[in-house]
Amino acid sequence: MGSVTPTARNIEITAESLREDLARLEVQKQALERELSAVTAHLDSVQRALSALQALMPMAASSSSAPAPVDVRPATEPAPARRATPADTPEDAGESRARPDRTDAEAEAESASKYGKLTEQILAYFAEVADTDVRARDVAAALGRDTDSGSINAVRSTLDRLVGTSRIRRVGRGLYRAAKRP
Repeated sequence: MGSVTPTARNIEITAESLREDLARLEVQKQALERELSAVTAHLDSVQRALSALQALMPMAASSSSAPAPVDVRPATEPAPARRATPADTPEDAGESRARPDRTDAEAEAESASKYGKLTEQILAYFAEVADTDVRARDVAAALGRDTDSGSINAVRSTLDRLVGTSRIRRVGRGLYRAAKRP
């Protein structure tokens, strides 16, 4: 009967370890889903930009012997499934696939609104901190996006785009500040 107690204790230890692993894996899954969402949004914007450039290429091709534009979109486009966000349920993803009447413009507007949310959050953060120099990691932490390197890199990329459009300023290596208003 003495051997039952150590076995029961081993089961308890194993169960507790598995609970800890489960919690850690759930957090990691959420972080990866956010990162996938950011990558998907970026992929969509790059594809739209490339499509816009390709529309201009036939004009340039007629004056030179440039090769014809190449379509980089996949042959079978899994767009509705790719656009699922971490908050979406499997039922929502099925709904998206069941709506073939959804136009590309609607899909792009939906993607832009999700992608633009980070930009708006960052601008709101800089409005709060005003004339303070902050690092990308600090911005990510303030927005709750510091769980993994992908989320932090999404914040860094957005900060760089905002610097490029003069909506915020780079004041040093890795330091950002709200843009001065005229």
